[in-house]
Amino acid sequence: MGKQRVLSGVQPTGNLHLGNYLGAIRNWVEGQSQYENFFCVVDLHAITAPYDPTTLASNTYKIAALYLACGIDLQDSSIFIQSHISAHSELTWLFNCITPINWLTDMIQFKEKAVRQGENVNTGLMDYPVLMAADILLYDADKVPVGEDQKQHLELTRDIAVRINHQFGHPEKPILKLPDPLIRKEGARVMSLTDGTKKMSKSDPSDLSRINLLDSPDEITKKIKRCKTDPIKGLEFDNPERPECNNLLTLYMLLAQKTKEEVAAQCQDMGWGQFKPLLTEATIEALTPIQQKYQAVMDDKSYLESVLREGREKAEAIANATLLRVKAAMGYSMPL
Repeated sequence: MGKQRVLSGVQPTGNLHLGNYLGAIRNWVEGQSQYENFFCVVDLHAITAPYDPTTLASNTYKIAALYLACGIDLQDSSIFIQSHISAHSELTWLFNCITPINWLTDMIQFKEKAVRQGENVNTGLMDYPVLMAADILLYDADKVPVGEDQKQHLELTRDIAVRINHQFGHPEKPILKLPDPLIRKEGARVMSLTDGTKKMSKSDPSDLSRINLLDSPDEITKKIKRCKTDPIKGLEFDNPERPECNNLLTLYMLLAQKTKEEVAAQCQDMGWGQFKPLLTEATIEALTPIQQKYQAVMDDKSYLESVLREGREKAEAIANATLLRVKAAMGYSMPL
C-alpha cells in the first residue's frame, strides 16, 4: 500500500495571513511526510467574488512561493495552479448536472457571502462547492485538510461522489473515492485581531484584523499593540466571555510552539502590557525565516516556474485519468 493522498489549496486573493498559515499550511508542512500531497493555488475560486484582474496572476505566483517558503517539501508534495488543468472546469460541469440546486442554496457560506454581495451575486459563488468537489475528487484524495467552516463543503463533496457512484457505477467498483476531513483542533480557526468572535479573513476591510505572513516587524508590532483586548488582568483560555483573550493566547501558543498548559501557567497573572510584547516577539521570530525564504524564491523566477510546471504535469496526469473515468461511466464517447 502506498501513502494516502492529500489535496488542498488556497485562493490567490491578497496576502496569506496567520489564519491561513496556522489553520492550514503549517499543518500541511508538519504532516506532509505521511502523505502524497497535492497543493494547488485555487485561482478559479478567486473570481467568485469581485477581484482585480491586474493582480490575479502575480498573486497566484506569490501564493505558490509562500507554499515553498512555509516549508512545503517537493520530495513529498506537488504544487500547481488550478486553472492550468482544464479537468477542474470540465468535471465541475459534469457534477453540476447531477447536483440538486437546493444542495447549493443550503450552503452556509453561500448564504453569508450572498448577503454581502447583494444584488450582484454570481452563479459561480453558488457553484463554488461543486468546483471544490471537482478539485478534491479529481485526485482520488483520501484526506482533505479543512477548517471547521469548510466541513459542510466536504460533506457535499462526499454526497456528489456517492451520487455519481450510485447512478453510474457498481457497488463493488466505485468510480470516485470518498475523502475524509483532516482537521487539527488547535489553531484550526484563528480569529480576527479586532473581533475575537470572527474568523481572521483576507476579505475583512481592516488590515488591522489580521497579521499577514509578509508583514514587516513594525507592522506586526503596530497590529498587536492595537488589537482588541479586555480590561481583566490575568489571561486564560476557553472563557466564552473573553474570546480575544483565548484567541491571542492560542496564537502565542502556536507561534512560540508551547503547550497549552505552559502558556496558561506563564500568562495567568499577566496583564496585556506584559503579554503583547511576548506575542509580538514570537510572531516576528516565527515569520522571519518564512519571509527570507519567500524572497529567495521570488528572486529565482525560473525555479518557481519549474516547480509549477512539474507539479502541473504530475497533477494533470492523475486529473485527466479521473475525468476520463467519470466521462466513460456517464456514457461519453472517448477521444480517438
